[in-house]
Amino acid sequence: MQENSHKAGFINIIGKPNVGKSTLMNALVGEKLSIITSKAQTTRHRIMGIINGPDFQIIYSDTPGIITPKYELHRSMMTFVKESLQDADILLFVTDIMENPDEKETEDIIKKLEGMTIPVFVLLNKIDLATQDLVEERIAYWKSKVSNVKDVVPVSAITSFNTQSVVDYIVTNLPVHPPYFDKDQMTDKTERFFAAEIIREKIFLNYSAEIPYSTEVVITDFKDEKAIIKIRAQIYVERDSQKGIIIGKGGDALKKVGTEARKEMESFFGKKVFLETHVKVEADWRAKENILKRFGYNN
Repeated sequence: MQENSHKAGFINIIGKPNVGKSTLMNALVGEKLSIITSKAQTTRHRIMGIINGPDFQIIYSDTPGIITPKYELHRSMMTFVKESLQDADILLFVTDIMENPDEKETEDIIKKLEGMTIPVFVLLNKIDLATQDLVEERIAYWKSKVSNVKDVVPVSAITSFNTQSVVDYIVTNLPVHPPYFDKDQMTDKTERFFAAEIIREKIFLNYSAEIPYSTEVVITDFKDEKAIIKIRAQIYVERDSQKGIIIGKGGDALKKVGTEARKEMESFFGKKVFLETHVKVEADWRAKENILKRFGYNN
C-alpha cells in the first residue's frame, strides 16, 4: 500500500432519539460501544468507534439524539451533535421507518443537511418492521426531501441487514488521508468511561419514570490487576427520594444493577471484575454547568 493512497475520515451518525443510532454504530463497529435501551436520550456523549483496513480507517461517531434542550445537560449533549456536523467527512442521518418525516424537528434537521457540502447518506432504519411498499415510499420521500443526499439506504441495524452496503458506500467516499489513530485502536474512550456507561445502561433498564434521566455514574477508582479489575463507582441522583429508589428495599435494587453490570463488564473487559457501588445526592446536577463539567460534559 502506498502512503498517499490511504483513506481515512470521520463518519458521524446523527438523528432523533430512538431511531437506532447506537444499535447501528455497534453493528458497523462489530462491538458494543454505545449503550442501548428503549428509552430516549440514552446516549449522552459522542462516542467514537474505529474500524481499520489495510488501506483505510473509518472513525464512526455516535451522538445523542437531537432534542430541544430543557436542561444544561441537554445543551451539552446538543454541543456534541453540533461538533459532529462541523467535523464530519461523511454524514449518516439515521431515520426510523415509522418516524413522521413532517415533524418540525425533522424539518430542522433537513435544513442542516441541505447546507452540508460533504457526502450525506440517509439510512432508513427498522425496515424489518415495515412492508416493502412502505420502504419504497419512504425511500422516494427522503430522496425528494433532501436535495443533496448521496443515497437513501434501507437498513435494519438490529439484524445488521444491509450494513455492509453502508460500509461499502463509506469506503468509496472516504477522503485520501493518513490514519488519524493508531491502527490497533478501537475507540477514543477510556475503560473507565465504558465501565460507567455499562452501569448507566443497567439503571436505564431497571428503573422507570425519571430515575434514569436523573442519574449519572462516575468511576472513582479503577484498578486493573493481574487477575481482576477492581472498580468503585459513584451513582449520583438529584433528590433523596431517588436515592432510596435506586438502593431499593434492603439494597436489593442496587444489588441487581451491580450484579448485571459486573457480568457485562467481565464480558467486555475479558477479566474478572469486583464492583463496588455507592449512591450520592447531587441536587439538580443536570442544571448546573460546573457539576456537568466535573462529570465530563463540555459546555
